[in-house]
Amino acid sequence: MNRNFTEEQILFRSTYRRFLETEIKPHMEEWREAGIVDRKAFLKAGEQGMLMIWPDEKYGGMGDDDFRFEQIIIEETMRAGCGEWYNTLHSRLVGPYFKTIGNEAQREKYLPKCVTGEIILAVAMTEPGAGSDLSGMKTRAKDMGDHYLLNGSKTYISNGINSDVIVTAAKLDGADSKHAMVLLLVERGMEGFSRGRNLEKIGLHAQDTAELFLNDVKVPKENVLGTPGKGFHHLMEGLAEERLIAAVGYVATARRAFDITREFVMDRPVFGKRLSEMQNTQFRMAELDAEIDMLEVYVDHLVAEHNEGRLTANTAAKAKMLGSEIEWKTVDQCLQLHGGAGYMKEYEISRLFTDARMSRIYAGSSEIMRYIIGRDIFKQSYRSFLD
Repeated sequence: MNRNFTEEQILFRSTYRRFLETEIKPHMEEWREAGIVDRKAFLKAGEQGMLMIWPDEKYGGMGDDDFRFEQIIIEETMRAGCGEWYNTLHSRLVGPYFKTIGNEAQREKYLPKCVTGEIILAVAMTEPGAGSDLSGMKTRAKDMGDHYLLNGSKTYISNGINSDVIVTAAKLDGADSKHAMVLLLVERGMEGFSRGRNLEKIGLHAQDTAELFLNDVKVPKENVLGTPGKGFHHLMEGLAEERLIAAVGYVATARRAFDITREFVMDRPVFGKRLSEMQNTQFRMAELDAEIDMLEVYVDHLVAEHNEGRLTANTAAKAKMLGSEIEWKTVDQCLQLHGGAGYMKEYEISRLFTDARMSRIYAGSSEIMRYIIGRDIFKQSYRSFLD
């Protein structure tokens, strides 16, 4: 299938694949046991120019904002079984905030070290009582003149232990609107900022997920990202790309699960012949193969739309919802085709299964995606009726 990657991108894929095989994949099991990816992974990727592609050359990047580079990074990271290394969260989900709403002083201060991996990024929105609905946020930022006084807590924060700079969302103290928020750059070592547990999860074991506590943290005004009071809108502006990032990962994971299952059923003997010769196996694998191919074509289309500036959050929600559902169906059926072996940790499919369970929850659950898509459908119908 022709996916329209450039020669430079095809070469980049080969180079990045070798990097994963030599520098990242051999350590994944060790990092799963430790519950965290070693910071050296970010530094090694930064040394080879494979961590943050889009920043201009003056900040150390390639200066190429073509999303297909990040698509390659996501696809190859998943293919190598290194999906618990949240390099894309750092480089393409949080990093672009500096480009879109940051000022030049902030870009000069942070981006060069983000490119090298010396600074690891995270974003803190979720709280114990506020997940998909950010209006329930309790964290408050009080304007003290030359700084904001930040109080509250966050939970389920990816890169929560490793992160050095955290884009932290808080409601403006005293504001009338429930959406009046400010984004603050909270840095490692700030007085009053502390981290809780590295939370234990049923999957994604090498991905550090933490609680964050903010007790009278003094955040200087130069650490305000974007416009105070517009933080909610700033976060919404990044939703389309966030959902596209997720969808790219779902396709890659589903294809990986399919590929290893294809190999397994071709070797597995059942009743005197290979499992792959059974009609049930062929039917199930045929259906999965077709669905993954169709999803990949749709996601590639959305990548092209995104590169042209036409991707909307609602369109991306379709890929996020459908992609996570197809990924889950794939890993579930592939584990079933492994039989008892699929339940054993030594088989990769068992890890893909537990890791994928989170996909229908994070970055907006499937239920929230359906709500967003459905709301848009009926808005369109109402407009069509009026027209």
